[in-house]
Amino acid sequence: MYFCKMITIFHNPRCSKSRNALDAIQKSNKEFEIVEYLTSLFTEDSLGSLIEKLNIKPEELVRKNESIYLEHFKGKSYTDPEWIKILVENPKLIQRPIVVINSSACIARDEETIYNILKN
Repeated sequence: MYFCKMITIFHNPRCSKSRNALDAIQKSNKEFEIVEYLTSLFTEDSLGSLIEKLNIKPEELVRKNESIYLEHFKGKSYTDPEWIKILVENPKLIQRPIVVINSSACIARDEETIYNILKN
């Protein structure tokens, strides 16, 4: 039985690491979908589901060098549902790019990570 692996990349075209991951996916000649998550916004449910696939805590998805984080959230304690709500309301805080293949996902910030998920 033939099983088609669908690839989704949660992409920010302004990010060089995201563009590099997209380039690697395009070169793989595999079918994929691009989701520009800054314009196609997450819901709390969809982001929660993605975090489950990543197998991380919501806070681990936060870009802690962003000014929004530094000005509003640094040094404060939030529950997992609160972090998810914060990320949905402030998508710039979400690490990128995120690549999903079926039930597996990774934050593909380096070439080794993106190539490892593409070969599975």
